[in-house]
Amino acid sequence: MITGQYTKKDVYNNVKSPTCFSAKGKKFKQMKTSKSQELYNRAKNFIPGGVNSPVRAFKGVGGNPLFFKEGLGPYLIDADENRYIDYVGAFGPLILGHRHERILEAIETQLSKGIGFGASTEAEIDIAEKICKHVHSIEAVRLVTSGTEATMSAIRLARGFTNRDKIVKFEGCYHGHADGLLVKAGSGALTIGEPDSLGVPSAYTELTHVLPYNDTEAVEEYFDAHGEDTACVIVEPIAGNMNCVPPDISFLEVLREQCTLNQSVLIFDEVMTGFRVALGGAQSIYGVLPDITTLGKVIGGGLPIGAFGGKAEIMEKIAPSGAVYQAGTLSGSPIAVAAGLAMLEVVSEIGFYEELHKKTKLLMSGLKERASEANVPFTTNQVGGMFGCFFNTNEKVTSFKEVMASNSESFQTYFHEMLSNGVYLAPSMYEAGFVSMAHTMEEIEKTLDAASVAFRAIKKN
Repeated sequence: MITGQYTKKDVYNNVKSPTCFSAKGKKFKQMKTSKSQELYNRAKNFIPGGVNSPVRAFKGVGGNPLFFKEGLGPYLIDADENRYIDYVGAFGPLILGHRHERILEAIETQLSKGIGFGASTEAEIDIAEKICKHVHSIEAVRLVTSGTEATMSAIRLARGFTNRDKIVKFEGCYHGHADGLLVKAGSGALTIGEPDSLGVPSAYTELTHVLPYNDTEAVEEYFDAHGEDTACVIVEPIAGNMNCVPPDISFLEVLREQCTLNQSVLIFDEVMTGFRVALGGAQSIYGVLPDITTLGKVIGGGLPIGAFGGKAEIMEKIAPSGAVYQAGTLSGSPIAVAAGLAMLEVVSEIGFYEELHKKTKLLMSGLKERASEANVPFTTNQVGGMFGCFFNTNEKVTSFKEVMASNSESFQTYFHEMLSNGVYLAPSMYEAGFVSMAHTMEEIEKTLDAASVAFRAIKKN
Protein backbone atom coordinates (compact mmCIF):
# COMPACT_ATOMS: atom_id res chain seq x y z
CA MET A 1 0.00 0.00 0.00
CA ILE A 2 1.18 3.52 -0.78
CA THR A 3 1.73 5.66 2.31
CA GLY A 4 2.34 9.33 2.91
CA GLN A 5 4.70 8.86 5.82
CA TYR A 6 8.11 10.49 5.86
CA THR A 7 10.83 11.24 8.39
CA LYS A 8 12.53 14.54 9.14
CA LYS A 9 15.97 13.24 8.22
CA ASP A 10 14.65 12.46 4.73
CA VAL A 11 13.36 15.90 3.90
CA TYR A 12 15.95 18.63 4.33
CA ASN A 13 18.96 19.14 2.10
CA ASN A 14 20.39 22.57 1.45
CA VAL A 15 22.98 22.54 -1.33
CA LYS A 16 24.14 25.92 -2.54
CA SER A 17 26.00 26.76 -5.68
CA PRO A 18 26.13 28.80 -8.88
CA THR A 19 24.34 32.02 -9.72
CA CYS A 20 21.29 32.85 -11.75
CA PHE A 21 20.14 36.16 -13.17
CA SER A 22 17.02 38.19 -12.49
CA ALA A 23 14.92 39.80 -15.19
CA LYS A 24 17.17 42.88 -14.83
CA GLY A 25 20.45 41.00 -14.99
CA LYS A 26 21.10 40.97 -11.26
CA LYS A 27 22.98 37.95 -9.87
CA PHE A 28 21.53 35.74 -7.16
CA LYS A 29 22.82 32.65 -5.45
CA GLN A 30 20.98 29.49 -6.40
CA MET A 31 21.04 25.82 -5.53
CA LYS A 32 22.67 23.49 -8.01
CA THR A 33 19.98 23.01 -10.64
CA SER A 34 21.79 21.56 -13.65
CA LYS A 35 19.19 18.81 -14.12
CA SER A 36 16.34 21.34 -14.06
CA GLN A 37 18.24 23.43 -16.62
CA GLU A 38 18.69 20.36 -18.81
CA LEU A 39 14.99 19.55 -18.59
CA TYR A 40 14.05 23.16 -19.32
CA ASN A 41 16.20 23.20 -22.45
CA ARG A 42 14.59 19.95 -23.55
CA ALA A 43 11.08 21.24 -22.79
CA LYS A 44 11.57 24.35 -24.91
CA ASN A 45 11.91 22.13 -27.96
CA PHE A 46 8.39 20.78 -27.59
CA ILE A 47 6.42 22.98 -25.16
CA PRO A 48 5.78 26.71 -25.80
CA GLY A 49 8.07 28.61 -23.45
CA GLY A 50 9.11 25.31 -21.91
CA VAL A 51 6.17 25.33 -19.47
CA ASN A 52 2.51 24.33 -19.47
CA SER A 53 1.37 27.31 -17.39
CA PRO A 54 2.98 30.77 -17.72
CA VAL A 55 3.60 31.53 -14.03
CA ARG A 56 5.98 28.55 -13.86
CA ALA A 57 8.40 30.24 -16.26
CA PHE A 58 10.13 32.44 -13.60
CA LYS A 59 9.64 35.51 -15.81
CA GLY A 60 8.52 37.49 -12.79
CA VAL A 61 11.69 36.74 -10.83
CA GLY A 62 14.38 35.95 -13.39
CA GLY A 63 16.30 32.74 -13.88
CA ASN A 64 14.95 29.47 -15.18
CA PRO A 65 12.11 27.31 -13.81
CA LEU A 66 12.68 24.39 -11.51
CA PHE A 67 11.46 20.92 -12.39
CA PHE A 68 10.15 18.89 -9.47
CA LYS A 69 9.93 15.13 -9.13
CA GLU A 70 8.52 14.49 -5.66
CA GLY A 71 6.67 15.97 -2.72
CA LEU A 72 6.80 14.82 0.90
CA GLY A 73 4.75 16.48 3.62
CA PRO A 74 5.70 20.18 3.59
CA TYR A 75 8.62 19.62 1.20
CA LEU A 76 9.24 19.58 -2.54
CA ILE A 77 12.19 17.79 -4.13
CA ASP A 78 13.49 18.99 -7.47
CA ALA A 79 15.19 17.09 -10.28
CA ASP A 80 18.61 17.80 -8.71
CA GLU A 81 17.54 16.36 -5.32
CA ASN A 82 17.33 19.81 -3.69
CA ARG A 83 14.64 19.95 -1.03
CA TYR A 84 12.49 22.99 -0.33
CA ILE A 85 9.90 23.92 2.26
CA ASP A 86 6.87 24.41 0.02
CA TYR A 87 4.58 27.43 0.42
CA VAL A 88 2.92 27.03 -2.98
CA GLY A 89 1.08 23.77 -2.33
CA ALA A 90 0.11 23.45 -6.02
CA PHE A 91 -1.35 26.97 -5.62
CA GLY A 92 -3.69 26.04 -2.82
CA PRO A 93 -5.17 22.53 -2.94
CA LEU A 94 -2.53 20.69 -0.90
CA ILE A 95 -3.86 21.90 2.42
CA LEU A 96 -2.67 18.64 4.05
CA GLY A 97 0.75 18.75 2.40
CA HIS A 98 2.19 16.36 -0.16
CA ARG A 99 1.34 12.65 -0.19
CA HIS A 100 -1.04 12.64 2.74
CA GLU A 101 -1.78 9.05 3.63
CA ARG A 102 -5.58 9.29 3.61
CA ILE A 103 -5.62 10.94 0.20
CA LEU A 104 -3.33 8.32 -1.29
CA GLU A 105 -5.34 5.48 0.23
CA ALA A 106 -8.55 6.88 -1.28
CA ILE A 107 -6.91 7.14 -4.71
CA GLU A 108 -5.48 3.63 -4.45
CA THR A 109 -8.87 2.18 -3.48
CA GLN A 110 -10.58 3.83 -6.44
CA LEU A 111 -7.79 2.77 -8.82
CA SER A 112 -8.54 -0.85 -7.98
CA LYS A 113 -12.14 -0.26 -9.12
CA GLY A 114 -11.53 1.80 -12.25
CA ILE A 115 -10.19 5.11 -13.48
CA GLY A 116 -13.30 6.56 -15.07
CA PHE A 117 -16.63 5.54 -16.54
CA GLY A 118 -18.09 8.53 -18.36
CA ALA A 119 -21.22 7.81 -16.35
CA SER A 120 -22.72 8.66 -12.97
CA THR A 121 -21.39 7.29 -9.66
CA GLU A 122 -22.63 7.29 -6.08
CA ALA A 123 -19.46 9.14 -5.02
CA GLU A 124 -20.59 12.16 -7.08
CA ILE A 125 -23.70 12.36 -4.90
CA ASP A 126 -21.60 11.99 -1.75
CA ILE A 127 -19.33 14.91 -2.59
CA ALA A 128 -22.26 17.05 -3.77
CA GLU A 129 -24.00 16.44 -0.43
CA LYS A 130 -20.87 17.45 1.48
CA ILE A 131 -20.40 20.61 -0.55
CA CYS A 132 -24.03 21.63 -0.04
CA LYS A 133 -23.80 20.84 3.68
CA HIS A 134 -20.74 23.00 4.33
CA VAL A 135 -21.25 25.88 1.85
CA HIS A 136 -24.59 27.25 2.94
CA SER A 137 -25.30 29.29 -0.20
CA ILE A 138 -25.14 26.14 -2.36
CA GLU A 139 -28.40 24.20 -2.73
CA ALA A 140 -27.35 22.30 -5.86
CA VAL A 141 -23.95 21.79 -7.47
CA ARG A 142 -22.51 20.65 -10.81
CA LEU A 143 -19.04 19.06 -10.98
CA VAL A 144 -16.64 20.03 -13.78
CA THR A 145 -12.95 19.47 -14.43
CA SER A 146 -11.26 22.83 -13.75
CA GLY A 147 -11.70 26.20 -12.11
CA THR A 148 -11.76 27.90 -15.51
CA GLU A 149 -14.61 25.65 -16.60
CA ALA A 150 -16.47 26.38 -13.37
CA THR A 151 -16.31 30.17 -13.74
CA MET A 152 -17.06 30.07 -17.47
CA SER A 153 -20.12 27.90 -16.81
CA ALA A 154 -21.28 30.03 -13.88
CA ILE A 155 -21.24 33.16 -16.03
CA ARG A 156 -23.11 31.40 -18.86
CA LEU A 157 -25.68 30.26 -16.31
CA ALA A 158 -26.04 33.78 -14.90
CA ARG A 159 -26.59 35.18 -18.38
CA GLY A 160 -29.14 32.48 -19.17
CA PHE A 161 -30.98 33.02 -15.89
CA THR A 162 -31.17 36.83 -16.25
CA ASN A 163 -31.36 37.02 -20.05
CA ARG A 164 -28.71 39.78 -19.88
CA ASP A 165 -25.20 40.03 -21.33
CA LYS A 166 -23.03 42.43 -19.31
CA ILE A 167 -20.80 41.18 -16.52
CA VAL A 168 -18.62 42.88 -13.91
CA LYS A 169 -15.21 41.76 -12.68
CA PHE A 170 -12.48 43.51 -10.66
CA GLU A 171 -8.92 44.62 -11.33
CA GLY A 172 -6.33 41.98 -10.51
CA CYS A 173 -8.87 39.19 -10.02
CA TYR A 174 -8.28 36.09 -12.13
CA HIS A 175 -11.16 33.79 -12.99
CA GLY A 176 -9.49 31.47 -15.46
CA HIS A 177 -8.54 32.02 -19.08
CA ALA A 178 -11.99 32.01 -20.67
CA ASP A 179 -12.67 34.69 -23.30
CA GLY A 180 -14.21 37.75 -21.73
CA LEU A 181 -12.45 37.26 -18.38
CA LEU A 182 -8.91 38.05 -19.51
CA VAL A 183 -9.35 41.76 -18.92
CA LYS A 184 -7.04 43.31 -16.31
CA ALA A 185 -6.62 39.80 -14.94
CA GLY A 186 -4.31 38.68 -12.17
CA SER A 187 -2.22 35.54 -11.63
CA GLY A 188 0.06 34.49 -14.50
CA ALA A 189 -1.43 37.10 -16.83
CA LEU A 190 -0.28 39.87 -14.50
CA THR A 191 3.05 38.17 -13.78
CA ILE A 192 4.12 38.16 -17.43
CA GLY A 193 2.83 41.68 -17.97
CA GLU A 194 -0.12 40.71 -20.18
CA PRO A 195 -3.31 41.26 -18.13
CA ASP A 196 -5.23 41.33 -21.40
CA SER A 197 -4.84 38.64 -24.05
CA LEU A 198 -4.53 38.53 -27.83
CA GLY A 199 -7.00 36.20 -29.49
CA VAL A 200 -9.99 37.47 -27.54
CA PRO A 201 -12.50 39.30 -29.79
CA SER A 202 -13.29 42.82 -28.61
CA ALA A 203 -16.98 41.94 -28.82
CA TYR A 204 -16.44 39.64 -25.80
CA THR A 205 -14.49 42.08 -23.66
CA GLU A 206 -16.87 44.94 -24.45
CA LEU A 207 -19.43 43.08 -22.35
CA THR A 208 -17.00 42.88 -19.41
CA HIS A 209 -16.81 45.92 -17.13
CA VAL A 210 -13.81 46.14 -14.82
CA LEU A 211 -14.01 47.97 -11.49
CA PRO A 212 -11.44 48.58 -8.71
CA TYR A 213 -11.37 45.91 -6.00
CA ASN A 214 -12.62 47.05 -2.58
CA ASP A 215 -14.13 50.26 -4.07
CA THR A 216 -17.75 50.44 -2.97
CA GLU A 217 -18.34 53.84 -4.55
CA ALA A 218 -17.31 52.55 -7.98
CA VAL A 219 -19.73 49.63 -7.59
CA GLU A 220 -22.64 51.90 -6.72
CA GLU A 221 -21.85 54.27 -9.60
CA TYR A 222 -21.68 51.39 -12.05
CA PHE A 223 -25.02 49.92 -11.00
CA ASP A 224 -26.69 53.34 -11.14
CA ALA A 225 -25.75 53.45 -14.82
CA HIS A 226 -25.90 49.81 -15.92
CA GLY A 227 -27.72 47.78 -13.28
CA GLU A 228 -30.67 46.74 -15.40
CA ASP A 229 -28.36 45.37 -18.12
CA THR A 230 -25.98 43.44 -15.85
CA ALA A 231 -26.21 39.68 -15.71
CA CYS A 232 -23.71 39.12 -12.93
CA VAL A 233 -20.82 40.27 -10.82
CA ILE A 234 -17.95 37.82 -10.39
CA VAL A 235 -15.41 38.42 -7.63
CA GLU A 236 -12.79 36.65 -5.58
CA PRO A 237 -14.16 37.24 -2.05
CA ILE A 238 -10.52 37.15 -0.97
CA ALA A 239 -8.33 38.19 -3.88
CA GLY A 240 -5.60 35.60 -4.33
CA ASN A 241 -4.35 36.32 -7.82
CA MET A 242 -2.85 39.76 -7.21
CA ASN A 243 -1.25 38.31 -4.09
CA CYS A 244 -3.52 37.94 -1.05
CA VAL A 245 -5.86 40.92 -0.58
CA PRO A 246 -8.77 40.43 1.84
CA PRO A 247 -11.99 42.36 1.22
CA ASP A 248 -13.49 45.14 3.23
CA ILE A 249 -16.70 43.58 4.54
CA SER A 250 -18.62 46.65 3.33
CA PHE A 251 -17.38 45.94 -0.20
CA LEU A 252 -18.92 42.47 -0.23
CA GLU A 253 -22.07 43.78 1.43
CA VAL A 254 -22.51 46.45 -1.26
CA LEU A 255 -22.04 43.84 -3.97
CA ARG A 256 -24.77 41.74 -2.39
CA GLU A 257 -27.06 44.75 -1.99
CA GLN A 258 -26.63 46.02 -5.54
CA CYS A 259 -27.04 42.59 -7.12
CA THR A 260 -30.24 42.04 -5.15
CA LEU A 261 -31.66 45.48 -6.04
CA ASN A 262 -30.86 45.05 -9.74
CA GLN A 263 -31.74 41.34 -9.98
CA SER A 264 -28.20 40.53 -11.03
CA VAL A 265 -26.44 37.32 -10.02
CA LEU A 266 -23.58 37.55 -7.50
CA ILE A 267 -20.86 34.97 -8.16
CA PHE A 268 -18.13 34.28 -5.61
CA ASP A 269 -15.10 32.69 -7.22
CA GLU A 270 -13.94 30.46 -4.37
CA VAL A 271 -11.85 28.15 -6.54
CA MET A 272 -8.88 29.18 -4.39
CA THR A 273 -10.58 30.03 -1.07
CA GLY A 274 -13.28 27.36 -0.91
CA PHE A 275 -12.41 24.90 1.90
CA ARG A 276 -8.99 26.65 2.03
CA VAL A 277 -9.64 29.55 4.39
CA ALA A 278 -12.58 28.01 6.24
CA LEU A 279 -14.89 25.00 6.05
CA GLY A 280 -17.63 27.15 4.53
CA GLY A 281 -15.27 29.21 2.39
CA ALA A 282 -14.67 32.95 2.51
CA GLN A 283 -18.42 33.59 2.49
CA SER A 284 -18.71 31.94 5.90
CA ILE A 285 -16.05 34.27 7.31
CA TYR A 286 -17.62 37.51 6.08
CA GLY A 287 -21.28 36.50 6.33
CA VAL A 288 -22.17 37.51 2.76
CA LEU A 289 -23.83 34.84 0.63
CA PRO A 290 -23.57 34.80 -3.18
CA ASP A 291 -26.09 33.37 -5.63
CA ILE A 292 -23.49 31.12 -7.27
CA THR A 293 -20.16 29.84 -5.92
CA THR A 294 -17.35 28.33 -7.98
CA LEU A 295 -15.03 25.79 -6.37
CA GLY A 296 -11.96 23.73 -7.23
CA LYS A 297 -8.54 22.78 -5.86
CA VAL A 298 -9.25 21.47 -2.31
CA ILE A 299 -12.40 19.57 -3.34
CA GLY A 300 -10.24 17.37 -5.56
CA GLY A 301 -7.54 16.64 -3.01
CA GLY A 302 -4.99 18.03 -5.47
CA LEU A 303 -6.41 16.32 -8.57
CA PRO A 304 -8.05 18.28 -11.42
CA ILE A 305 -11.62 19.24 -10.55
CA GLY A 306 -14.00 22.17 -10.42
CA ALA A 307 -17.58 22.84 -9.41
CA PHE A 308 -20.22 25.53 -9.50
CA GLY A 309 -23.34 25.65 -7.41
CA GLY A 310 -25.90 27.93 -5.87
CA LYS A 311 -29.58 28.59 -5.49
CA ALA A 312 -31.78 25.77 -6.75
CA GLU A 313 -33.89 28.11 -8.91
CA ILE A 314 -30.75 29.19 -10.77
CA MET A 315 -29.13 25.76 -11.01
CA GLU A 316 -32.33 24.31 -12.51
CA LYS A 317 -31.57 26.29 -15.67
CA ILE A 318 -28.60 24.00 -16.42
CA ALA A 319 -29.15 21.16 -18.91
CA PRO A 320 -30.71 18.66 -18.78
CA SER A 321 -33.11 20.44 -16.40
CA GLY A 322 -32.97 23.70 -18.32
CA ALA A 323 -31.78 25.31 -21.53
CA VAL A 324 -28.31 26.53 -20.45
CA TYR A 325 -25.96 23.94 -21.90
CA GLN A 326 -22.93 22.60 -20.04
CA ALA A 327 -21.31 19.18 -20.32
CA GLY A 328 -18.05 17.35 -19.66
CA THR A 329 -16.95 13.78 -20.39
CA LEU A 330 -14.62 13.65 -17.37
CA SER A 331 -16.83 15.67 -15.00
CA GLY A 332 -17.04 13.92 -11.63
CA SER A 333 -13.86 11.92 -12.26
CA PRO A 334 -13.99 8.98 -9.82
CA ILE A 335 -10.31 9.46 -8.92
CA ALA A 336 -10.65 13.19 -8.21
CA VAL A 337 -13.91 12.69 -6.31
CA ALA A 338 -12.37 9.95 -4.15
CA ALA A 339 -9.42 12.17 -3.28
CA GLY A 340 -11.75 15.10 -2.64
CA LEU A 341 -14.00 13.15 -0.31
CA ALA A 342 -10.99 12.04 1.72
CA MET A 343 -9.75 15.63 1.84
CA LEU A 344 -13.12 16.98 2.98
CA GLU A 345 -13.28 14.39 5.77
CA VAL A 346 -9.94 15.57 7.16
CA VAL A 347 -10.60 19.31 6.93
CA SER A 348 -14.00 18.80 8.60
CA GLU A 349 -12.33 17.63 11.81
CA ILE A 350 -12.84 19.91 14.80
CA GLY A 351 -10.11 22.51 15.22
CA PHE A 352 -8.54 21.95 11.80
CA TYR A 353 -8.82 25.52 10.50
CA GLU A 354 -8.03 27.07 13.87
CA GLU A 355 -4.73 25.18 13.93
CA LEU A 356 -3.93 26.11 10.35
CA HIS A 357 -4.66 29.79 11.05
CA LYS A 358 -2.42 29.68 14.12
CA LYS A 359 0.52 28.26 12.16
CA THR A 360 0.14 30.86 9.44
CA LYS A 361 -0.15 33.69 11.95
CA LEU A 362 3.11 32.58 13.61
CA LEU A 363 4.82 32.60 10.23
CA MET A 364 3.49 36.03 9.28
CA SER A 365 4.33 37.66 12.63
CA GLY A 366 7.79 36.12 12.43
CA LEU A 367 8.38 37.47 8.93
CA LYS A 368 7.34 40.97 9.96
CA GLU A 369 9.63 40.79 12.99
CA ARG A 370 12.62 39.71 10.87
CA ALA A 371 11.89 42.46 8.31
CA SER A 372 11.67 45.05 11.06
CA GLU A 373 15.01 43.93 12.48
CA ALA A 374 16.57 44.45 9.04
CA ASN A 375 14.74 47.79 8.64
CA VAL A 376 13.02 46.62 5.45
CA PRO A 377 9.55 48.04 4.67
CA PHE A 378 7.36 44.97 4.60
CA THR A 379 3.83 43.89 5.43
CA THR A 380 1.65 40.79 5.17
CA ASN A 381 -1.98 39.82 4.72
CA GLN A 382 -3.50 36.60 6.02
CA VAL A 383 -6.80 34.76 6.01
CA GLY A 384 -6.65 31.26 7.47
CA GLY A 385 -3.80 29.36 5.84
CA MET A 386 -3.56 31.80 2.92
CA PHE A 387 -1.10 34.70 3.00
CA GLY A 388 0.52 37.51 1.03
CA CYS A 389 3.78 39.44 1.42
CA PHE A 390 4.37 42.99 0.18
CA PHE A 391 7.50 45.11 0.00
CA ASN A 392 7.92 48.89 0.15
CA THR A 393 5.25 49.53 2.77
CA ASN A 394 4.40 48.79 6.39
CA GLU A 395 0.73 49.59 5.82
CA LYS A 396 -2.11 47.15 5.14
CA VAL A 397 -2.54 46.44 1.42
CA THR A 398 -6.20 46.60 0.34
CA SER A 399 -6.27 47.42 -3.39
CA PHE A 400 -4.83 46.54 -6.77
CA LYS A 401 -3.12 49.94 -6.90
CA GLU A 402 -1.36 49.25 -3.60
CA VAL A 403 -0.31 45.78 -4.79
CA MET A 404 1.25 47.32 -7.88
CA ALA A 405 3.24 49.73 -5.69
CA SER A 406 5.04 46.82 -4.03
CA ASN A 407 8.78 46.73 -4.80
CA SER A 408 9.44 44.08 -7.46
CA GLU A 409 13.24 44.23 -7.09
CA SER A 410 12.95 43.55 -3.35
CA PHE A 411 10.67 40.61 -4.10
CA GLN A 412 13.14 39.20 -6.63
CA THR A 413 15.93 39.35 -4.07
CA TYR A 414 13.67 37.82 -1.44
CA PHE A 415 12.53 35.02 -3.75
CA HIS A 416 16.03 33.95 -4.78
CA GLU A 417 17.53 34.22 -1.30
CA MET A 418 14.71 32.13 0.11
CA LEU A 419 15.10 29.62 -2.72
CA SER A 420 18.86 29.31 -2.15
CA ASN A 421 18.13 28.62 1.52
CA GLY A 422 15.59 25.88 0.85
CA VAL A 423 12.25 27.73 0.79
CA TYR A 424 10.04 27.56 -2.29
CA LEU A 425 7.63 30.45 -2.89
CA ALA A 426 5.51 31.18 -5.95
CA PRO A 427 7.78 32.75 -8.60
CA SER A 428 5.61 35.85 -8.80
CA MET A 429 4.87 38.76 -6.47
CA TYR A 430 1.23 38.49 -7.57
CA GLU A 431 0.52 35.03 -6.20
CA ALA A 432 -0.72 34.20 -2.71
CA GLY A 433 1.16 31.75 -0.51
CA PHE A 434 -0.21 28.77 1.39
CA VAL A 435 0.63 27.00 4.63
CA SER A 436 -0.38 23.34 5.00
CA MET A 437 -1.10 21.25 8.06
CA ALA A 438 2.11 19.35 7.29
CA HIS A 439 4.18 22.43 8.19
CA THR A 440 5.49 22.23 11.74
CA MET A 441 7.34 24.69 13.95
CA GLU A 442 10.56 23.23 12.58
CA GLU A 443 9.69 24.31 9.04
CA ILE A 444 8.42 27.68 10.24
CA GLU A 445 11.65 28.37 12.15
CA LYS A 446 13.78 27.34 9.17
CA THR A 447 11.69 29.62 6.98
CA LEU A 448 12.21 32.55 9.35
CA ASP A 449 15.95 31.90 9.47
CA ALA A 450 16.02 31.99 5.67
CA ALA A 451 13.96 35.18 5.70
CA SER A 452 16.50 36.89 7.98
CA VAL A 453 19.15 36.24 5.34
CA ALA A 454 16.82 37.47 2.59
CA PHE A 455 15.90 40.70 4.39
CA ARG A 456 19.55 41.48 5.07
CA ALA A 457 20.27 40.99 1.36
CA ILE A 458 17.44 43.35 0.45
CA LYS A 459 18.76 46.00 2.82
CA LYS A 460 22.29 45.58 1.48
CA ASN A 461 21.07 46.09 -2.07
